[in-house]
Parts: sequence; C-alpha cells; structure tokens
Amino acid sequence: MTGESSPSPPEPARRALIAFAWLWVGLPLAYGLYELVRKATQLFTG
Repeated sequence: MTGESSPSPPEPARRALIAFAWLWVGLPLAYGLYELVRKATQLFTG
C-alpha cells in the first residue's frame, strides 16, 4: 500500500463538486444576510 485511502476524482469533477458545495452553502447564506440587512434597516428607520 502507498498510504492513499482512495483515488482522487478527476480534476473537472472535483472543481464542479467544490463549486456546487460553495453554492449550496453560499446562496442560503447570502439570502439570509440580505434579509437581515433589510429587516435591520426597517427596524432602525421606522
């Protein structure tokens, strides 16, 4: 054995997986921050 646990996926598939993971987390986070700013603005401006 050479110490590798499993073969790594091909580079394009890995990049697509990383992009999908960032979108999976980033889009709801961005929406939540948008709503937070919108509601905080309403709270402080009346």
